Amino acid sequence: MINIRKLESELWESADLLRQGSKLTSNQYCMPVLALLFLRYAYSRYKMVEAEILQNRPVRGGRVMPVEPSDFAAKSALYLPKEAQFDYLVNLPDNVASAGLKKKDGHPINSLGEAVNNAMQLVEDQSEQLTGVLPKTYTSFADDLLRELLRIFNNKIIDEVGGDVIGRIYEYFLSKFAKAVASDDGVFFTPKSLVKMLVNVLEPKQGVMLDPACGSGGMFVQTGDFVNAAGMNANTQMTFYGQEKVEYNAQLCLMNMAVHGLNGKIISGDEANSFYHDYHNLAGKCDYVMANPPFNVDKVKAESASAAGRLPFGLPGVNAKTKEIGNANYLWISYFYAYLNDHGRAGFVMASSATDSANKDRDIREKLVRTGDVDVMVSVGNNFFYTLSLPCSLWFFDRNKNADIRDKVLFIDARNYYTVVDRTLNEWTEWQLRNLQAIVHLYRGETEKYRQLLTDYNEAIDEAVSALEEQGQPFSALIDEGTRGHFWGLMGWIHNAGHDYAELKQRIENQIDQTKTCVKSAERMIEKRKVKFMRLAGESFCNVLTDMLTIINEHDWLVSKFGEDGMYRDVLGLCKIATIQEIEEKNYSLTPGAYVGVAEQEDDGVNFHERMDEIHAELAKLNQEANVLMDGIQKAWEELK
Repeated sequence: MINIRKLESELWESADLLRQGSKLTSNQYCMPVLALLFLRYAYSRYKMVEAEILQNRPVRGGRVMPVEPSDFAAKSALYLPKEAQFDYLVNLPDNVASAGLKKKDGHPINSLGEAVNNAMQLVEDQSEQLTGVLPKTYTSFADDLLRELLRIFNNKIIDEVGGDVIGRIYEYFLSKFAKAVASDDGVFFTPKSLVKMLVNVLEPKQGVMLDPACGSGGMFVQTGDFVNAAGMNANTQMTFYGQEKVEYNAQLCLMNMAVHGLNGKIISGDEANSFYHDYHNLAGKCDYVMANPPFNVDKVKAESASAAGRLPFGLPGVNAKTKEIGNANYLWISYFYAYLNDHGRAGFVMASSATDSANKDRDIREKLVRTGDVDVMVSVGNNFFYTLSLPCSLWFFDRNKNADIRDKVLFIDARNYYTVVDRTLNEWTEWQLRNLQAIVHLYRGETEKYRQLLTDYNEAIDEAVSALEEQGQPFSALIDEGTRGHFWGLMGWIHNAGHDYAELKQRIENQIDQTKTCVKSAERMIEKRKVKFMRLAGESFCNVLTDMLTIINEHDWLVSKFGEDGMYRDVLGLCKIATIQEIEEKNYSLTPGAYVGVAEQEDDGVNFHERMDEIHAELAKLNQEANVLMDGIQKAWEELK
């Protein structure tokens, strides 16, 4: 079984090591490397689509008719001339000048950098959407460095895995570069788990979608994945529009969309500044709006913003002296609402402070709440972004809410619900995302979707149990016969445990501990050359058990709150459905914590007063010891004088 995460990590480490050994900055390195990944993905799709085309290709005069660009366009894939194909570039000789190659304009190609520049130009010639987007700066790379990058991305394991693996690796690189390449205009990469939450709640099916601060295009990509996963074609069902002031980010967006086979109309530059321009003229016309705009932008020209319209609730606070808007958060919020048609939905990321900011912001918020179109509010904890650690909130509008929730808003406080990736980064896993989405489904009365999720949990756990035998085989072959019998006996119980998850959890936890103990014991008895295999086999087996345990824990988290039948109820510290009247009573605050309250802490059985007495006694003892040490230090100092 191929570990995709391991492959992503290894490719990144190799590519980043080359950067460190070069004289290139992250800014100089980022776009060309991502473009090479894009080219590798385009080639992978090219070969796959070419095979499909050739299956039913007509034969004339005993010869199969050659493929043409139009054949690829019909299948939403790029046609790649020979000189733009990845394997062609990989197999060029070390001395490129000796090959006698020529560019499209007839000039000789004297280096690998020139050959890659030529390939990028040829790709642009095949796609109007990519015109002027792909970098042609590869002559700034030493040929040796460029050749090694091509070799790294030509990893055959990628083809063995199949599917959208290159697209996934591309997103992984994009996220890693987001850490290294800080943008002056705010975070341009929105973490996938936040984007997926937006998409999961909006559930896009077809129509016009706009992101007026589109950055690197993550909203479009996840929407495309969601629509395609539902058995539809995103390019025929959806029309994507984007505005992105920073041209560099817009180029990333177009490449990101192209690498996932999506078409879109993306504008960049001054006319893409959403504060002053509705470039695509989409006010009141969008079925879906999604965005992660820059937070707390100041010095927006009030007169220009007012003239640009899309302000159904009026301007936020304006400095009378400078005639500037001091905080543009409510400009964005107004725009997202104004773009929607009468059945449109919006989902966006916003600074946490915007949920209860005062003065003009509060007045706009009151008008917004009174429309009945505020649907769901979610608080997100710290460390979800790659380049900042502040918390944020997710806002959702629905212009066509069900009548029974028309005067209600669902509040979810998810600040304590996440998975730690590393010291500075948190995320929602797929199961956590689905659990949060399930709360929204129950709020909307869609109990059948909740029950389907429980079915999916059962199936996932059954699949994990089946995987135990596969992962257990190499491990059991390395342990002694007595331990092996006990091991397979326990595996047999787990395999037949059904959905008795409480007992299964306990058995899995015990098995993880026993496996680790077994590995340590066996290492002292087996031959040295087998120790590494024993460790790897034990680790792989424990990983399967841990993954199964994670699924069971998420299943239990959900069922403990909403039961097997899936009846919505307010959960202290997590979620509450509030009426507009209740929101009015709280001065139109949209902060989830103000409504859901704080979950009760489990009694740890410790007597508070007794524990405080112990702490005070311990503190007095420490103070006494500190005084003795200070006396000793003082005496030593006096002796040194």
